Amino acid sequence: MNSAWSRTVEVPSHDGAVHHWRVIDRPGTSDADPVILCLHGNPTWSYLWSRFISELNPKYRVIAPDHLSMGYSDHVASRTYKERVADIADLLRALQIDQPIWIVAQDWGGAIGMGYAVAHPDHVLGMVLSNTGIAVPSGRRAPLLIKISAAFGLHRLITQYTSLFVRGTPFLPGRGLTREQRQQLSKPYRKVFQRRAVADFVADVPFSEKHTSARDLQTVADALPSLEIPVRLIWGSKDPVFNDDFAYDLLSRFKNAHLHRIADGGHLTVLESSVAPLVEQAISETVFVEDQLSGVTSEALWSRIGTAHDANQICISDAAANETVTDAEFASRVASFATQLHSRGVSMGDRVALLIPPGIDLIAAVYACWRIGAVTVIADRGLGLRGLGHAVRSARVQYVLGIRTGCLAAKLLRWAPWALMINVESLRSTDGSTMSSLVMPAPSDNSEAAVLFTSGATGPAKGVRYTHRQLCAQRDALQNTYNITRNDRFVAAFAPFALYGPALGITTGLADMDVTSPSTLTAAALNDACERITATMVFASPAALANVLKTASGSLAALASVATVMSAGAPVPIETLRQIYQLCPHAQLHTPYGMTEALPVADISLLQREQVGEGRGVCVGHVVMNADVIISSYDSQTVSAMDMGETGEVLVRAPWLSDGYDALWFTQSLARADGWHRTGDVGHLDDENNLWIEGRVVHVVHTSFGDVTPVPLEIATEAIPGVERAAAVSVGEPGVQQVVIVVEVTSGEDGPANSALAAAVRLAVAPQAIAAVFTTKKLPVDIRHNSKIDRTALGHKLTHILTGASR
Repeated sequence: MNSAWSRTVEVPSHDGAVHHWRVIDRPGTSDADPVILCLHGNPTWSYLWSRFISELNPKYRVIAPDHLSMGYSDHVASRTYKERVADIADLLRALQIDQPIWIVAQDWGGAIGMGYAVAHPDHVLGMVLSNTGIAVPSGRRAPLLIKISAAFGLHRLITQYTSLFVRGTPFLPGRGLTREQRQQLSKPYRKVFQRRAVADFVADVPFSEKHTSARDLQTVADALPSLEIPVRLIWGSKDPVFNDDFAYDLLSRFKNAHLHRIADGGHLTVLESSVAPLVEQAISETVFVEDQLSGVTSEALWSRIGTAHDANQICISDAAANETVTDAEFASRVASFATQLHSRGVSMGDRVALLIPPGIDLIAAVYACWRIGAVTVIADRGLGLRGLGHAVRSARVQYVLGIRTGCLAAKLLRWAPWALMINVESLRSTDGSTMSSLVMPAPSDNSEAAVLFTSGATGPAKGVRYTHRQLCAQRDALQNTYNITRNDRFVAAFAPFALYGPALGITTGLADMDVTSPSTLTAAALNDACERITATMVFASPAALANVLKTASGSLAALASVATVMSAGAPVPIETLRQIYQLCPHAQLHTPYGMTEALPVADISLLQREQVGEGRGVCVGHVVMNADVIISSYDSQTVSAMDMGETGEVLVRAPWLSDGYDALWFTQSLARADGWHRTGDVGHLDDENNLWIEGRVVHVVHTSFGDVTPVPLEIATEAIPGVERAAAVSVGEPGVQQVVIVVEVTSGEDGPANSALAAAVRLAVAPQAIAAVFTTKKLPVDIRHNSKIDRTALGHKLTHILTGASR
């Protein structure tokens, strides 16, 4: 950080004295933009903002003071919370900062900043708060580390007479700081007298209503709902002091607040992480309010349950559990679950994590929650144990509904330590409940219905929020796209898709397979699931279909009579579809294109793919009815439709587009623009308005000759005999990156490809230059689909190999 920005300011104080403040005052290049005031906490100083200031757009002027008696400002008599709020007003007055400001604050700085905003609401345009608080959240106790530090007999020893508090804070859980950062943070506090204010700050934490500052803090807390300003929270979730409870407490206090959780961030997230882009986004963004279609009422998700003409018609068949329920039995189970959950306190808007294996109970639990207005948090085992824990923890559920081992895991692994555990088996009842007898109010169309999770194939799994209206629109889009009628019977070889069956009012079958590994689905298991319900429709991932082909033998009569086969989750090789057609000669084969945030977006049949022929990437067909797609530059946040044939990012909008990401405000802001959703996929539209997918934005190879998308190269490579799958990845720095092809082969070792295979690959992808060709026995893929290749991990690995670095 530029030392020229550090200066001492004489500040006439409200206490009648003149104090010398040490201030970082970075000038801005624009007078039209707001001044940013950075307020540190305890036991830090203005150095806390060094990374933020160095990374922030230079147009902003930044003021980062050391509080009085902290850092290198004057040491004065002990000050209370109220006095420190007044100190900030004194400083800004002395600096003659009259224009509105943005406050960026952490720890005690956040409380002081909130106090200033309440006292001077016309002077504050907005706030970005990180790991702070204004009160102990309801139902929680004060942070244990602070209580210990404030304890009689230990307080001064921990906070002043020794450097334990000062030196220990940078080691709190999180991403971690460098040695240089830790040394700089403790530099002003090497002597006992320099740490007196550190102790005073801890002493000013009110543990009872009789404390001097208790009433002042409560007055500010009570006034926060009156503030009209935008507030953005950037939260390190590993912080043992201000954990997620404090973030959600603040969310509930402001009119316009959004949260961005940094799962591996800690108490000092503003120094550990790059938060400047988040602050810039907070200042610049405008909130897009989507049309809620308030005049339209959707047909409820559960409305078709129990309405079959024949009450004995099979509703769901679970081949793995060898269990079948009729339409009437399933309706009774949903009603019973709803009644029991409601009686145990599950209320409208409560979040419920469902840790139930795929099966009839899981589907019944989902619809029971929806009926009573609870929000289902659906994190499937396809995320892996670690991903599952992250998902449940990030969703902040009030209840965990699961089998005994699921509830136990959530408790012991602290996925949801404060949630009430409910064993799904305890919901079974013979009280005769029916869907029509349920008296609890139903949720509105715009009520939150579900938090679903992305696969995590290109980063940590993200929670995606859906309202009832959006899920209903998605159901209707699927029904219209595939002409689904009440006479259809649907086998879902991908667990999340099984949830659509009751909403569509059709019989649903579950195949006997390992849901964490779709490639374990055998032809016999799929045929059996189809036979049980005389299926007319099948959905399976590309990896599942590949294994069906590998294991196909003997009579598969039930498969042969299926009318529709759908496969999605990753690009489906056309040869796979051709071979599936041999097993299902009467079926139309479709590959819907979409993502967790919006499905379906486009669709194409095998026949249409044959007619379209080869091209640059994978053709996913025409955009479905009521959805819109444009191609826009992935190098710009500005939305502008590109010409036909030009490669860019795929943007989509539709009535069933999800409500946004959960507790990831910044990610949400980057993904949405003028009502469009940035999918992260790259592709183009051809002259016939077909959509072609060429890969992911994060996997584009930025060479010195221009950008290269991976999927066209992979398709060309996979046409070589003996190649199972291929991945085109980048090595090197953007702008001069090189393309490396990694080939999955059934035999051979991991390492450089033999000369014959390498030559065949180079010929297949010509004229694209290739730096190297490697082989592997198995490409890294996501758990959920077994299809999405982790090109980023491959690229890192190959960079190490090709540069000779240690792995």
